[in-house]
Amino acid sequence: MSLDVGTGKTTMEPCLESMKTASLPDLPYAYDALEPAISEEIMRLHHLKHHQTYVTNYNKALDHLRSALSSGDHSSVVKLQSQIKFNGGGHVNHAIFWKNLAPVHEGGGKPPQDPLSSAIDAHFGSLEELMQKMNSEGAAVQGSGWVWFGLDKELKRLVVETTANQDPLVTKGSHLVPLIGIDVWEHAYYPQYKNARAEYLKNIWTVINWKYASDIFEKHNRGLNEF
Repeated sequence: MSLDVGTGKTTMEPCLESMKTASLPDLPYAYDALEPAISEEIMRLHHLKHHQTYVTNYNKALDHLRSALSSGDHSSVVKLQSQIKFNGGGHVNHAIFWKNLAPVHEGGGKPPQDPLSSAIDAHFGSLEELMQKMNSEGAAVQGSGWVWFGLDKELKRLVVETTANQDPLVTKGSHLVPLIGIDVWEHAYYPQYKNARAEYLKNIWTVINWKYASDIFEKHNRGLNEF
């Protein structure tokens, strides 16, 4: 964003003008493919209703931001930041979440291999201890949010973090790379598990896509010294 001294109006940077609108990604599996861990009903509602709503509202907020910047409406520019963060975060988080899951017959729940497996053992003791830590922290999230397993490129270690609402992991630092993100909003489990979030967290590991997490880990770990 820059100010035209001749007109006194704010102009948009080229990157915002050329930014494509977000779109709902297709799921890489059928809606019933994650049963019994996650029901077809939840997957349809979660993907077609909730994720689509974040995409729609994010695109609307970006359109309003373009207009506000073009007209020099600074109050609206500031006001729109929270809408962009919430809905944009919802889109970013869910796009990762769908990739973090896989049907059992396609490798869902299959433990990771090296080098991620060894890194998990080094930082958490074992895969089981990592899962227990994520379950504990995910169950303790007050209200709505996410629990993350990520790579801290700055500290060169694996970490478990939580974020509130739809905040992506990157809001805690640009050096954090999400490997696994688990949605602990009620819409992710309530129709099937009711208020038993802990049971949902226990069962979701049977469809976690460790192959995806391993690929992301290896991609971002290449430029770092060995763990």
